[in-house]
Amino acid sequence: MSSQGPTHDEIDFEFLGNLSGDPYILHTNVFTQGKGNREQQFYLWFDPTRNFHTYSIIWKPQHIIFLVDNTPIRVFKNAESIGVPFPKSQPMRIYSSLWNADDWATRGGLVKTDWSKAPFTAYYRNFKANACVWSRTSSSCAKTNSVSAGAWETNELDAPGRRRLRWVQKYFMIYNYCTDLKRFPQGVPPECKRPRF
Repeated sequence: MSSQGPTHDEIDFEFLGNLSGDPYILHTNVFTQGKGNREQQFYLWFDPTRNFHTYSIIWKPQHIIFLVDNTPIRVFKNAESIGVPFPKSQPMRIYSSLWNADDWATRGGLVKTDWSKAPFTAYYRNFKANACVWSRTSSSCAKTNSVSAGAWETNELDAPGRRRLRWVQKYFMIYNYCTDLKRFPQGVPPECKRPRF
């Protein structure tokens, strides 16, 4: 999902290229005000080419939850109270594309696209978007005052969801910007110092 312009917000699910037989890497990122650098990457616990799977983003004022087949893999909490921008004031559109990023996305650019295997295709089934509609002055969600809508906006991961999130992050996370001291030698970003769950 992305808004437009140099100070765009963006919430990403991206499959990175791989060598045949290597695990697939799912890359997530959150951009706020045109700045990303909030990547987390995961090996999947299944081969995503063998069957259809569900990839979901729950984007609320309190947090963004990334899910794979209803299993949470990442939570990005709203930390505006400590000065961390959060994507909440720009309307976004959903995009899906295939693009060549072999200058960085495939093991740091080491693996190049094998164009002899083209054409490259992706298939989608049962696509659903449950979203607020943005007009020039407000969001359709702002008009909703029902108890159920309010509950949806404030709910958190329950105990089983937090356990599944810990399981994924313990066994399948292969990169977390919050632990990359080479990238952030002066200290990790402030949101990394807060509890994850």
